Amino acid sequence: MRRYAAATQELRTDWAKFTKDYFLNRSTLVSVFLLIDASIPAKRIDLEYVSWLVQNQIQGMVGEVCKFTKTSFLSSFQIPMTLTFTKCDKRKKKRNEGKRPEENVQDFQELRRDFFQTSPRRIFTSSLTNQGRDEILLHIAQLRNYWVKQ
Repeated sequence: MRRYAAATQELRTDWAKFTKDYFLNRSTLVSVFLLIDASIPAKRIDLEYVSWLVQNQIQGMVGEVCKFTKTSFLSSFQIPMTLTFTKCDKRKKKRNEGKRPEENVQDFQELRRDFFQTSPRRIFTSSLTNQGRDEILLHIAQLRNYWVKQ
């Protein structure tokens, strides 16, 4: 599979249609992990996806709190979202004026405030150092346990 950044506009459009159809029509969907590259500044497409997910009832940290996952739901029709920041160990000097991943995450948090009443769950990851691995696995297990009991 090609990397998104290297894909043609036609292929990107196909991916967007596929993923949006999946989110809207997958009856067994219990959570969305939105992956955001922390090594570069926030991209317009990241903010567009956040906006689209919120508009389509896929949110985090709004309404009633699930006692098992500490994730919030506004109603039984909403899907919790977790912002998953990747490459938290990387720093790309040429593309982002030498900003550290923490600075890029902070910038993203400022930009996404328009979409959420409160912040969705965030997990910071690195495939090189395994940062966030255990937290993701625990979160998935908690989501599974919650939904199995429903």
